[in-house]
Amino acid sequence: MRKILHALLLMLPLIAASCGPKDGTYSFYICSTNDVHGRYFDSLYVGSGTSGSLLAAYSVVDSIRRAAGPENVILIDAGDCVQGDNASYYYNYVDTLTPHVYSRMTAYMGYDAVVVGNHDIEAGHPVYDRLRKELSCPLLAANAVRTDSRPKDSLHTGKPYFQDYLVMTRNGIRIAVIGFTNPNIKNWLSPELWSGMEFVSLIPYAQEYVDKVIKREKPDIVIVAAHTGTGEGVAKGGDGEISYPENQGLALFQTLRGVDFVICAHDHSPAVFQSDSICLVNSGSHCRNVGLGRIDLTVEDGKIVSRNLSASLVPVRKENVDTAMRSHFRPDYEAVRDFTLTPVGELGLRMVTRDSYKGMCPYIDFIHSVSLGCEPAQISFAAPLTYDGVIEPGTLVYNDLFKIYPFENQLFVVEMTGKEIKDYLEYSYGQWINTVSGRSGEHLLKIENRPDSRTGSSRWSFTGRAYNFDSAAGLVYEVDIRKPQGERVNIISLASGAPFCADSTYNVAMTSYRASGGGGLLRNGAGIDTDRIDTRVVARYPEIRDLVYDAVREAGTLTGDNIVDPELLGTWKFIPEDMAARMLEKDMSLVF
Repeated sequence: MRKILHALLLMLPLIAASCGPKDGTYSFYICSTNDVHGRYFDSLYVGSGTSGSLLAAYSVVDSIRRAAGPENVILIDAGDCVQGDNASYYYNYVDTLTPHVYSRMTAYMGYDAVVVGNHDIEAGHPVYDRLRKELSCPLLAANAVRTDSRPKDSLHTGKPYFQDYLVMTRNGIRIAVIGFTNPNIKNWLSPELWSGMEFVSLIPYAQEYVDKVIKREKPDIVIVAAHTGTGEGVAKGGDGEISYPENQGLALFQTLRGVDFVICAHDHSPAVFQSDSICLVNSGSHCRNVGLGRIDLTVEDGKIVSRNLSASLVPVRKENVDTAMRSHFRPDYEAVRDFTLTPVGELGLRMVTRDSYKGMCPYIDFIHSVSLGCEPAQISFAAPLTYDGVIEPGTLVYNDLFKIYPFENQLFVVEMTGKEIKDYLEYSYGQWINTVSGRSGEHLLKIENRPDSRTGSSRWSFTGRAYNFDSAAGLVYEVDIRKPQGERVNIISLASGAPFCADSTYNVAMTSYRASGGGGLLRNGAGIDTDRIDTRVVARYPEIRDLVYDAVREAGTLTGDNIVDPELLGTWKFIPEDMAARMLEKDMSLVF
């Protein structure tokens, strides 16, 4: 009897495939979100401000389901779900006994699959392992390969740590969803966060996996959902290797065969690409849009004889939330709000994060002060991680700490030579400023005027990512804006006045993201092999936001006196000062 049952189970997929769809026309809608970053609720917890939210995204998805029929709608998230907001932080680390609110929200919204993002891995094993168990839909990442299940000479035959794909049948049509995470994770995150895994580049691995799934499952529709940026490079043909491991979405769109839709993510850049045979959708981030793909199939004599594809972005009105869902999750919102409004200290001066692009300021000085308070750090590297935030004087609540430090990065102390430090700073300022002579029309900051897809107009913005604009503390140095990269940084001394030597070694505090290769500053600037960063790490500290919290609690009131300590921080400035001040004022007025 056991053998007969086993044989029947093996035959079920073949029986289902042989049945196939009935003749007729079928329309399916693929709805997608990505880079939600914890924006589950529409309130910002303080004041009356609102934000994009899953509550608002659900209004869009629900309206599509009502119009098309729920069986004809597939809902997928492409990753970075549980990091970036008070709500995700609270259920990641504070209330770990209640089922995670994201797990319950995805069940309420009827998600069919969720892809693993790099920031989901950053939350740590306890968080994403818990999500794997709690989610009512699969958590996908076919290219996160278990290191205990593969030969040493190959990543391609190992078992995935997460589920790799799912196949669903709707109205007799078989639909495969294959998920991939970002292959660049090891260059951003500390190894203990992804222990037990290796990450395979999506080119050519995604095609190999698609071919395997098509051969095994015989799907009628194939969707690849990958937490990778859309990218701007042109994919190389043949055996050529794609040199953009962080942003391989466009390369997938250009090269994948047998795939109908590519859903990508990560770079927060809304995008739609379309050809006769494949569509790409990236909804952007923070529930500002819902990605929408449509596929129309015609079946004759049990076979698909035509298929038509289209894709678009549906803007989400943040104020148009699903009221029933809001009411259902109101107790969760109140728990998060009460936690994040807990007073932690006082702020005696105004912190403006954008001032970091001009030079030293209370905000970035405070981050440096926290870092230099971690032994045995002598020097600190830090960038403004909140692009344009203001923390007003008065009582600081826990919510304010997310403006001061929005990410769950740890603090590492890394040994570097004086030459490496100088080269690192040269590279950093090279991402940030131009070489100028002071003539009219020049821009000191590396900015450009480019179209804004959300408004239909254009706006000035940095050409690079501001979270990679590192400055240093613990040093006295100048940045000459008239000189080219490689010659503009002049390190005069340590903050104490002691000599700074190119051949000496120093202990440098930085984020785990930076130490693991994030932004390329260590590798491209200092020439350090971040794959072997463990040989240089002399100390590890907990998450930096926790260090910020401890510093606020210890100080009681943060003032200029206990933030700005020249003997600890040192000083740095752009020179010539008059020219730099004039040009910075003009450029900052354009950007902000």
